[in-house]
Amino acid sequence: MPLTYWAEYAWLDGTVAAGVTITAGADGRIAGVGTTGAGTTGTTGITGTTGTPQPPPGAVVLRGLTLPGLANAHSHAFHRALRGRAQTGHGTGGGGAPRSFWAWRDVMYRAAARLTPDGYHALARAVYAEMALAGITCAGEFHYLHHAPGGTRYAEPNVMGEALIAAAAEAGIRLTLLDTAYLAAGFPEGTGGAGRTGRPLEGPQLRFGDGTAEAWAERAAALKPADHARIGAAVHSVRAVPAVGLPVVAAWARERGAPLHVHLSEQTAENDACRRAHGRTPARLLADHGVLGPDTTAVHATHLTAGDIGLLGGSRTGVCMCPTTERDLADGTGPAVRLRDAGSRLSLGSDSHAVIDLLEEARAMELDERLASRTRGHWTAAQLLRAAGADGHAALGWPEAGRIAPGALADLTTVALDTVRTAGPPPRLAAEAAVFAATAADVRHTVVGGREIVRDGAHLLVDDVPRALAKSVAALLDADGG
Repeated sequence: MPLTYWAEYAWLDGTVAAGVTITAGADGRIAGVGTTGAGTTGTTGITGTTGTPQPPPGAVVLRGLTLPGLANAHSHAFHRALRGRAQTGHGTGGGGAPRSFWAWRDVMYRAAARLTPDGYHALARAVYAEMALAGITCAGEFHYLHHAPGGTRYAEPNVMGEALIAAAAEAGIRLTLLDTAYLAAGFPEGTGGAGRTGRPLEGPQLRFGDGTAEAWAERAAALKPADHARIGAAVHSVRAVPAVGLPVVAAWARERGAPLHVHLSEQTAENDACRRAHGRTPARLLADHGVLGPDTTAVHATHLTAGDIGLLGGSRTGVCMCPTTERDLADGTGPAVRLRDAGSRLSLGSDSHAVIDLLEEARAMELDERLASRTRGHWTAAQLLRAAGADGHAALGWPEAGRIAPGALADLTTVALDTVRTAGPPPRLAAEAAVFAATAADVRHTVVGGREIVRDGAHLLVDDVPRALAKSVAALLDADGG
């Protein structure tokens, strides 16, 4: 049976419209969009004016600015357990915060070593519920924690990935499981590494590996999509997948029409090691082995040469920026403007979940560029909303999402316009208020497939999300003092 929502304000085709009805069909798609016209009484609570549109009888009211659902294009769910533990000395042996990405990675590996399928399900369910509370309706999970400690395969080889798919369903969001090839601990030593397999995995990394790209492809092929979940592929990085394996992963994705993601040039040390081993940059190595293209998304792309930018833009490879993680790990600010101008579609991700807030990621892309360039106005609010919505969904293989229009998925996010952060601007500037002032705490309602998941800031499927997060993190890290 169709369900009608009434949005006080809605973001339609790049403009703010008042009094919008959105009808969700039984198939979870938008069946119709219309306006209710002006009413004769009442106020908006924002401008104090009368004669505002009124909801039709029986409609579910969405007060605030309703946007297409937000897409988190890059997630590592288990990294959420590190929040507050890896930014300071707490939980790192008392020696202070990890002072580099590589030291932070050691802390992350210790968490990865402890996860079980049940523990991962509980943690991911809570993390995806936190995403729903932040207005995220679809996430791309960059999943490489495949096997048991020591690298032994579980009886069901994809049990960890299936735990993530189930967790997303229970939290009410869509998921693209980007099953990730992670085969080596780093580049082979010395030069001329094109035909070699790289340094062997060890310690917690053994859980990530399938041995060869062909073995990865065989296991990944057994993953099954669901109504709420699609399967994609990922190359962890050029340091973790030997060059001979890159075409295997790329072909697996292309044969299935699946999205392909890859960490790219997050660290200058990776670039230097790649040049030593292969005599070229990571971007050139990916291009030479058929990885780049319009269905590929490079994540971070922080330290690029002008030639690298040309390769990405010229191949229409997308780029996912993760500003809050890049700043938390002191990675640097990527050349987002130059990538956009070269032809790359930009999306956004919360990556390590130092915070989960796509509105913050969106404005950070603009504000970080202002710091780097000392100029303003690189993106409009409309362009940033597209990166957080339609372009993020496209990067995750959900091109039918990210807009409020008939035929699109009925995924909606409503941002309150009457909080201490958002009150004041006239309704015509509601998008600017949402992007440049609102936070995840201002998300009031979240709808996925026409079904309410968050109502008035409360998750309707997962009871007490903060408690669920605390419990799952404590079970993972606090047994021995974490």
